Amino acid sequence: MDSRVRRSSLLTFHRPTLQLENAPLPALKPESKQCLQNLLNYRPPKPRVKYPKSRSAAVLVALFVGRHGDLYVLLSRRASTLRTYAGDTSLPGGKWEPRDRNIEQTARREAYEEIGLPIDHRKVPLLCILEPFMAGNPGQLVVTPVVVLVLDNTIKPILNTPEVASLFSHPLASLLHSEPPFATEQEMLELKYHTYHDIDWRGKGTIRMHRFLTGREAGGTKPIFGFTAGVLIRVATIGYGKEPDFDVYAPDQPSQEERIAYELRTNSPLRAACRREGIDPDKTPEPSSLKTATRNDAPRGRRRRAIRSKL
Repeated sequence: MDSRVRRSSLLTFHRPTLQLENAPLPALKPESKQCLQNLLNYRPPKPRVKYPKSRSAAVLVALFVGRHGDLYVLLSRRASTLRTYAGDTSLPGGKWEPRDRNIEQTARREAYEEIGLPIDHRKVPLLCILEPFMAGNPGQLVVTPVVVLVLDNTIKPILNTPEVASLFSHPLASLLHSEPPFATEQEMLELKYHTYHDIDWRGKGTIRMHRFLTGREAGGTKPIFGFTAGVLIRVATIGYGKEPDFDVYAPDQPSQEERIAYELRTNSPLRAACRREGIDPDKTPEPSSLKTATRNDAPRGRRRRAIRSKL
């Protein structure tokens, strides 16, 4: 494989070709079908900030249809021996490598290496690619979520046990609600399904960190938290075309694009990576100039209504 990757190719990807009417899917609930169609129609805003490939990463949001027509997302429990985020609940993913043609391939490769999900566009077609997120320590990576649909229900997971301890699923719609989608066990009655706390971010605003129980905490599985929770809230919001029943953002929370711009201007490893790849970090837009009336990482009501009107 040719390892030479043009800068402009990193975020390019083939247009989704999935036709829900012809797909080999179980019976879908109406809201599940609408969710998949909304994700298929979604296109992220054109990026206004250039960032280095060497500090790019991707996560794969793999959805599948449950027996009652609901949509679920695959999640993994990280191995307890890992140096970072040991035991955490996460999405498959990792850093971009020069052999990856684009960020979609990064997500697919990592999912294949971690949980054995086939790199096969027929069995696991693309739904959409979201706008990038700024992930914190360690590494300060710009992470792009890639959303796919698992069509082949005969696929058996093959876990890379040094990295992944177990694999489980969670209903996607429940990331929009404060009440649990599962029966609460007696020892967990006093625990809330959804909670959040706000943290200061570089003195430039406050970031809201969300936390959802998985229903498996008694067995040692950690809640869905932080970055992973933020990505899944975003996917569910786009898909189901509605706001969660809780406040997603802190009042003064900077957008992901603002956070990326700030890190590119101030973070030494990111600045060095920019220079190595021919990007002048000092030409990165000021974060304040990226503020818009409609957040790039928040729901866009006008677009949702337009999509709905076409169906």
